[in-house]
Amino acid sequence: MKNYFTILINGDPFNCYYSMSLFDILKYLDIDINNVIVEYNNDIINKIQFNSLFFKPNDSIEIISIVGGG
Repeated sequence: MKNYFTILINGDPFNCYYSMSLFDILKYLDIDINNVIVEYNNDIINKIQFNSLFFKPNDSIEIISIVGGG
């Protein structure tokens, strides 16, 4: 039995372990959670849910970076 499955991140396949939460994936990808918006299967996810959101095979997330400037 495999311990991982594939999800889509910004349209690209990504193999993740069943035990990985959204927070774990963002940390693994070295993404600052304070500067992103995450869409999970077409719904915007609140940052307080990042630790409790776990994926199923073929789920899709879009990670949108917030860039400030002046």
